[in-house]
Amino acid sequence: MSAASAIRALGRRPMTLAGLAIVGVLVAAALAAPLLPLADPDLTAPFNRLAPPGTPGHPLGTDHLGRDVLVRVLDGLRVSLGVGVGATAAAALAGSAIGLVAAYYGRFVDGALMRAIDVLMAFPYLLLALAIVAALGPGLVNAALAIAVANVPFFARAARGAALVVVRRDYVDAARLAGFSDLRILLGEVLPNVAPLLVVACAGTIGWMILETAGLSFLGLGAQPPQADLGSMLGDGRKVAVAAPHVAAAAGVVVLLLVIGLNLLGDGLRDLLDPRLKAGAGGAPQPATAVERASVPPASDLGGLLDVRGLTTAFDTANGRHAAVRDVSFALEPGEALGVVGESGSGKSVAALSLNRLAPTPPGAIVAGRVGFRGDDLLDLAFEPLRALRGDRVAYVFQDPLTSLNPVMRVGDQILEALRPAPGEGRAGLRARMLALIADVGLEDSERAARAFPHELSGGQRQRIGVAMAIANRPDVLVADEPTTALDAMTQIRVLELMGARAKERGAALLFVSHDFGVVAALCDRVIVMYAGEIVEEGPTREVLRAPRHPYARRLIACAPRLGEPDRALEALAGAPPPIDAIPRACAFSPRCDHAIEACRAAPVALEPAGEGRRARCLRWRELADA
Repeated sequence: MSAASAIRALGRRPMTLAGLAIVGVLVAAALAAPLLPLADPDLTAPFNRLAPPGTPGHPLGTDHLGRDVLVRVLDGLRVSLGVGVGATAAAALAGSAIGLVAAYYGRFVDGALMRAIDVLMAFPYLLLALAIVAALGPGLVNAALAIAVANVPFFARAARGAALVVVRRDYVDAARLAGFSDLRILLGEVLPNVAPLLVVACAGTIGWMILETAGLSFLGLGAQPPQADLGSMLGDGRKVAVAAPHVAAAAGVVVLLLVIGLNLLGDGLRDLLDPRLKAGAGGAPQPATAVERASVPPASDLGGLLDVRGLTTAFDTANGRHAAVRDVSFALEPGEALGVVGESGSGKSVAALSLNRLAPTPPGAIVAGRVGFRGDDLLDLAFEPLRALRGDRVAYVFQDPLTSLNPVMRVGDQILEALRPAPGEGRAGLRARMLALIADVGLEDSERAARAFPHELSGGQRQRIGVAMAIANRPDVLVADEPTTALDAMTQIRVLELMGARAKERGAALLFVSHDFGVVAALCDRVIVMYAGEIVEEGPTREVLRAPRHPYARRLIACAPRLGEPDRALEALAGAPPPIDAIPRACAFSPRCDHAIEACRAAPVALEPAGEGRRARCLRWRELADA
């Protein structure tokens, strides 16, 4: 991330900025103290002891030996920061190395290293630190070493837990197949994925280390006179807490501010270092996509089962807010099947998720449009009414059932969770309906399937469980987001037939998202083609397949294999859809279009009627139709 991008990202995180400001001021004060014309922090003046704050020449007063409290605090802050950072770095390096090696090699190495860590964890960390200091002798360096050793188990456990997930990923296996050394894999593949967690742990631990060292100094085992850190100042202040509370208060406030600032800064650094988080606005995920429309249009003219008008969803990125879906409009009637086709990155899934306000917030927000469901605008609903519709009246079949199903729950229990009980229906009735649903989606021995965990089922079986959960409450609208992408051809056909048949049997409208025109042709009555977040063509599926009106739809169809034509060459389309922060202001497809003219690159192209029941976003659709 560039410096400018980092500054913009920090600007969207006020709490991180607050942490950075606190830590920055304290660190700058500690570093600048030796350069300023301040008194010697160890210079005593018994005749001026316990002077109150505001005394001329002593803004924070003096301690029991007449030493300036402000100067002592600045000097102690520098010592405490050095000890905290040094001890944290030592503990993090040693603990992370142990955790990464244990997770990567596993088996005997993991067992031996973790048992050694367990031995250290068997002792309370403070008692362990006290024992080490007792063996080495009192002193600030020995106290820092003792605190570092006591915190090695924390980093080892944290690094091992995070690395265990990473070492099983396919990209680590790919690195092994490429012949990379273990050290290169650990440093290049595993460590970058674990680093954000370790950064947060280090930021929080620096403050904890300062507190622990302060505790040892408070007991007289850390900094020795005349050297001082914040802990020894607290110890000195305790002796005169009644007569001069300002002596301990000054050091205590600095410790409090430093720990708070480091924790706030650590959370922000995690988001900046992790590419999965740095583009977003930060913060906890919200249960529904935020709706931030400049104006709220009336819903009185919304009709039909599902009526989408001008839907626009934008995401906050490192370069500002950009629309991933723009001005999407379509309608669905009961029993109708509508396909949404386009390459990866064309906005299909974002549009589908936005219907039920499932697009992630942060960083996403719906900034324009309406989503009419039986005459009501779903974007106006409060969360509780919206939650009642989800999975009941508007259901969703996700793309990857292995990630959408809970891995630690049996699939039967997950279907039971999705079922809405009928009036007076008990547990036995719900279970009977659950088993009937499993049988209904074509899984034999429904009792055995209900007891299985997701990982015990094949991809096709898991997808059928996803379909069973989606149709459990007889929804009015069934949204399927590329549900057959990872399935073999035979299983794909069965799942498609099952989904289409069950939707039509229940009179539900089906919105089927796919990148495969052939699949949509077999299932859907109408199709919309999306590119760069916009609809570029819409019409009856057969008519669009027979005579596409947009060059992009034509190229997609040319890429699809045809039954009975094994020798037909597939015409691949070079390039890819533009990222959301680089979409051309004119026709988004013009850079890849072999029919583009100067007018296509000069201004945006409207989606206009292109024949009966059809629309196209192309200036030359008539020429393409004639051709």
